[in-house]
Amino acid sequence: MGKASSGDTLTKLALIGNFLPRQCGLATFTTDVYDALRDRFPELQVDVYAMDDHPGRYDYPEAVTAAIPQDDLSAYIDTARKIDANGAQAIWVQHEYGIFGGSAGEHLLALLDRTTLPVIVTLHTILEKPSADERRVLEGLLRRSARIIVMAERGRDILQRVYGASPRQIVMIPHGVPDRALIEPDVLKPRFGWQDREVVLTFGLLAPNKGIETIIEAMPAVIANHPRALYVVLGATHPNLVAQQGERYRDSLKALAVEHGVADNVAFIDGFVEHDELIEYLQAADIYATPYLNPAQITSGTLSYAIGVGKAVVSTPYVHATEILADGHGVLVDFRDSAAFAREINRLLSNERDRTSLSARAYARGRTMIWSRLAEATVAEAQVALRAKPRRLAKARAVKPLAPDLAAVERMSDATGMLQHSIFSIPDRRHGYCIDDNARALMLMSAMPELDPVQRDKWTTIYASFIQYAWNPDTRRFRNFMNFDRTWCEDAGSEDSNGRTLWALGITARDAADQKHRDWAVALFDSTASMALELGSLRAQAFAMLGAAAMLEVKPGHELARSILQRFPDGHLALLASARRPEWQWFEIVLAYDNARLPEALLRAGQALGRADLIACGIETLSWIVDKQTSPEGRFRAVGTESFHKPYAEPLQFDQQPLEAQATVEACIAAFDATGDQRWVGEAERAYGWYLGANDLDLPLATAADGGCFDGLMPNGLNRNQGAESILALQLATCAISGLSKSARAVAGTDRVVA
Repeated sequence: MGKASSGDTLTKLALIGNFLPRQCGLATFTTDVYDALRDRFPELQVDVYAMDDHPGRYDYPEAVTAAIPQDDLSAYIDTARKIDANGAQAIWVQHEYGIFGGSAGEHLLALLDRTTLPVIVTLHTILEKPSADERRVLEGLLRRSARIIVMAERGRDILQRVYGASPRQIVMIPHGVPDRALIEPDVLKPRFGWQDREVVLTFGLLAPNKGIETIIEAMPAVIANHPRALYVVLGATHPNLVAQQGERYRDSLKALAVEHGVADNVAFIDGFVEHDELIEYLQAADIYATPYLNPAQITSGTLSYAIGVGKAVVSTPYVHATEILADGHGVLVDFRDSAAFAREINRLLSNERDRTSLSARAYARGRTMIWSRLAEATVAEAQVALRAKPRRLAKARAVKPLAPDLAAVERMSDATGMLQHSIFSIPDRRHGYCIDDNARALMLMSAMPELDPVQRDKWTTIYASFIQYAWNPDTRRFRNFMNFDRTWCEDAGSEDSNGRTLWALGITARDAADQKHRDWAVALFDSTASMALELGSLRAQAFAMLGAAAMLEVKPGHELARSILQRFPDGHLALLASARRPEWQWFEIVLAYDNARLPEALLRAGQALGRADLIACGIETLSWIVDKQTSPEGRFRAVGTESFHKPYAEPLQFDQQPLEAQATVEACIAAFDATGDQRWVGEAERAYGWYLGANDLDLPLATAADGGCFDGLMPNGLNRNQGAESILALQLATCAISGLSKSARAVAGTDRVVA
């Protein structure tokens, strides 16, 4: 999981948010955060991952390690891998609605779910009345985060009251501000041509929720007392607004100033000003005004900056203003109350002592909010989260197979067959049944040696009946998906499901305990298996080969089974030759599911046909895929589903599925049967150990008490559903590994060499 230091000291941090030159307040914030971290902790490495709403538009500085295209889900997943690979020990996310892709920004959760690093999230907006998606995403962040940072105490209250957040998880750290000297405004006014003007300033991206109209409407009363007063509206129009309607809103504000006869006393500065220039604008103003209209606004970076440089502030009582201006640190007036704004602005402009006193109090509060303080507080929280992270130590585990247990299989089955999916351990009837699972369940009935005969007969008959009913003579294919009401979802199932069904028939014909079931399987195989010769899918062909090899064991003269085994292997060898590279010894240029079944099929075909070349190729490719499925600690690591279909790419770690461990166990058994090499016993046991907790997360997937198995190993833990595929994978692997132990003891000390 990356190259992070093994110690408890934070040395590398991943920072996710908008970043300059993207023009928005969050980009400014994240950039300021980065600069503060670098200045205060020069030894701390900070990798910046910038959210990108227009890929290719921004010329990011070297500080940006990578950009994340906002709407590209795969980019979030790739970023999670980069963060781990680059050695970060913790992640700090700047969260705002609208900057992350997916419904309510849910793509961010995909990133965070694919790393086990401690996560700290700063919430720039906390909604008291969220939509269903907004609630779902924020609750996902709460579950995933070690610490949630709010910038106002009201945010803490909302998180606990509305979202049920733990108070221990929430930290209040005020918005950062620049560390600047308190300067008399007249010193800097000439720089902007404001000499002899009394300046009221509002700064930020221009949008209707900023309430600029309120101040413009107050200006006639201000000018009556202070004819040289100037209201400066500083900032570009919000990019989203420009995209929708151009500069229509700005033009309407200018028209409003003309209508009220104050056009000469209102100045619009259209532009996204750089950091240092912004500070000088603020320092040159006499009064800072935030007439915002949203009472629930919890954070205002511009208000924080104004306090930081010691401005006398007049504001509406939105949440952040109410908290930061409390106790005489600013002036609050009602929303849309132009008369109140005029009154308070006139009072401050007329009374220098009051204005200077208010400025001094604001500046004193700002000293507690400088960026270095924010950096110190956040790094301290990250340090606590890092130290609290559980340490996983690689432990050697002796593999003691579980006893086969039908309980979970029965739980997922009814008189029709085995249901596909579950919610936790409860069958989910909405998704009905599939032939894939019923074929696997049928194979399990022949594999469990100690099963009660009555119980075996019952379930073998049910699963066989499902397969029998699935055959569609019109299409000469097995159907796959069935609704809970026993209606079919299609006329022909996938090639893989058809190949797997033939495999189950071959296994049943060979291994079923009762002659009646063996006879049935032979008959259905004989009447359906010719369709295998038309299969084009590599895995479907492999499944059919495994069934044909089993059929030849029970009926050595079975011509159709022999034809299937003879049809496909040379094509597989040709595919291997075409895809092969020095570092890539595989049949395809990508990895997918059930990978080990491909060499297993060659091994079984080689034994059945007496072809040493197929056995040799099976051993070579199985060795390669086993190596790819081995973690640096020597544990089995199933090829993660995120690896699928990426040409010539190294396998990725998550999500790991139980099916892959089963396939590897059974392929290694095929290798042992072909060679007698004890290596394959060890490899099979290592793959089986994955179910018992010998895996990347030290978490057992098998629930030993009832024969169940969780659906997968995720970066942040277990997928705690227990579907049919997972349960069957565990039970089939358990039966296989138990049989292997007996076989290994029987041939110990002998050598079987492939000719």
